[in-house]
Amino acid sequence: MKLLLTSGGVTNATIRSTLERLLGKPVSECRALCIPTAQWGHPMCGPTTVQGLVAAGRGSPHLSGLGWASLGVLELTALPTIGADRWVPWVREADVLLVDGGDATYLYHWIRESGLADLLPSLTDTVWVGVSAGSMVMTPRIGSYFVEWPSAPDDRTLGVVDFAIFPHLDLFPTNTTADAERWVADLGIPAYAIDEQTAITVVDGEVEVVSEGRWVRLGP
Repeated sequence: MKLLLTSGGVTNATIRSTLERLLGKPVSECRALCIPTAQWGHPMCGPTTVQGLVAAGRGSPHLSGLGWASLGVLELTALPTIGADRWVPWVREADVLLVDGGDATYLYHWIRESGLADLLPSLTDTVWVGVSAGSMVMTPRIGSYFVEWPSAPDDRTLGVVDFAIFPHLDLFPTNTTADAERWVADLGIPAYAIDEQTAITVVDGEVEVVSEGRWVRLGP
């Protein structure tokens, strides 16, 4: 799987060109599945924020509204009730999974419970575009600072990459570089603090930062 890990989505020309490089073709020729699941685990999200992501004719201008050839919704909480024989072909036929933000521990729980975690290693040509929690879920830990789901047993996530992500750098008063430095001190792993104009790509273990904004590498 090819990873495009962002804070705010495909927000500028540099990130978009990187996305199309990973896809190997224009966005307009690609089939996308949007995963809004993380939103249900965060107290600031709900029906209206999910609607803004997936509504027909609208969608997020930085994720679902980029002009995909086709766009569908994959709700992970439903998958255990319908059987893998139905949903696995949907995922395999997609060129890209658009994984929105919310709570990363809730998303992690449902990636595992749905069976998607077991499928991911076989999706070698699929691009994973993460936004905020949709990016953080690929890391080993998110830190207690970002855990909002009350039922989360801890801050662990998938660990597909070996670094952590501090999103929304400078977007909120509590997301400064100083806040990120305090956050990473308890993690013990390398990390990147990234703003809305920055993305991290991971392909075959190679990590690259692409940015028209600001980012900081943190930790050991």
